[in-house]
Amino acid sequence: MKTLLRALILLLITLWLGGIMFFPVVAATAFSSISDTHAAGIIVGKCLRILHYEGLVAGTLIVVLLLAAQRARTYARNVVLPVIFAFIMLALTAFSQFWIIPKMEGYRLAAGGAIDAVAADDPDRLAFNKLHVESERVEEAVLVAGILLVAFVARD
Repeated sequence: MKTLLRALILLLITLWLGGIMFFPVVAATAFSSISDTHAAGIIVGKCLRILHYEGLVAGTLIVVLLLAAQRARTYARNVVLPVIFAFIMLALTAFSQFWIIPKMEGYRLAAGGAIDAVAADDPDRLAFNKLHVESERVEEAVLVAGILLVAFVARD
C-alpha cells in the first residue's frame, strides 16, 4: 500500500509538472507554425485550459494522497510542506484559470476578437498584454512550487 501511494503521488506530480514544462513548447510551436496569431492564441488558450484542469484534478489528488500517506505512515517525515506546496500550486492554477484567463478573454472580445488587430496603444490590448505577463509569471510560480514539491517528497 505504501509503494502504491508513493507511486501515485509521484505519477501525478510528474503529469502536472510535465504538462507545465511542455506547455511553452506548444505555445512556441503554435505561434511559429500558424501565421494567424489569433488562431495560434486560440489554440494556446485551449491547451492552457486543459493543462489547468489537469493540474486542478492532479493537485487535488496529490493533496488527498499525501494526507492518506501521512495517515499510513508512508513517509518518515511529516507531509505538511508537500501539502502546502501542492496547495500553492492549486491556488495559483485556479487564480489563472478563473480570474486571469476570463479577464484576458474579456479584453480580447472588447478589442474586437483579435487582440493583434487593434492599435498597440489600445486600452484593451494594453490590459490584455499586462494580464498575459501576469499569466506567465503565475505559470512560472506554479512550476517553481512544483519543483519544491518534488524536492520535499523526494527528501524522504
